[in-house]
Amino acid sequence: MIPRWMRRIARERMNILLREAERNFPEHKERSNRYVELARKIGIKYKVRIPKKYKRRICKHCHSYIKPGVNCTIRLDPKNRCVIWHCLECGGEMRYPYRKKK
Repeated sequence: MIPRWMRRIARERMNILLREAERNFPEHKERSNRYVELARKIGIKYKVRIPKKYKRRICKHCHSYIKPGVNCTIRLDPKNRCVIWHCLECGGEMRYPYRKKK
């Protein structure tokens, strides 16, 4: 069992790395991808989830940082009620369900 204080520190480190990935993306895409890779490794090692805020900003296939409109396209599929994110780095596709408002 991993102590709570270690998980808290791991969560803080992940937040810092993912914030830096977002900040450095326009100039250094490779550096942003490296920050995402490090954050994932910390999460796996200490059994900490990636914060929900950043979860959709990481490709589930190639694990690169995604910026909509730059290296990713977003489409709505009204038939299946899902949002489709298409990564332009690897060609992977991620589907996220949504509900129609009445």
